Amino acid sequence: MNAPIKYAALQTQTLFISAGHSDKDPGAVGNGYTEAQIVLEFRDKLADYLRDKVFFGKDGQRGENLPLTVAANEAAAHDVAVEFHCNAFSSPTATGVETLSAGHHYPLGNALCAAISSTLGIANRGAKGEASGQHSRLAFINRGNGIIVELFFITNPSDLASYFENIDACVKAVGDELVSAVCVGLAA
Repeated sequence: MNAPIKYAALQTQTLFISAGHSDKDPGAVGNGYTEAQIVLEFRDKLADYLRDKVFFGKDGQRGENLPLTVAANEAAAHDVAVEFHCNAFSSPTATGVETLSAGHHYPLGNALCAAISSTLGIANRGAKGEASGQHSRLAFINRGNGIIVELFFITNPSDLASYFENIDACVKAVGDELVSAVCVGLAA
């Protein structure tokens, strides 16, 4: 007798993931790394993790990302869009994860912050409005209706070390939150 097939979830929303910055705009620099290097690797690992779980779009092929204007336009065509960045500050003790978005994205932003904070053992700075960052208007948020995730402070050696020690767990934690955000469970 064959056992009935059980489906864990049904995807009800579209998903887009993006790596902030590029070869032409490396973003913040700290402790020998550029923001673009870190978030591109993170986005690619996240794409690998999500590949057999949900359908999603992303900004470019492995190892590349699209220009900001293209990524923001692509993000606008999806229900959930997330772009990854690293924070930076003049003091090397600044720490933590935060998200920037419109208010209706705060629940997912807070869930992502909690998952990353717990996984990396860094401060949870929470979900904030787009003007809370160093820029007052961000295309990925205001044109793309997306969420910007500041994974950690690239200028903090401890944040960076924790990230590298726990990158796979962080990818899984973020991936699981994104799967939950775009899927609904089905009764078996």
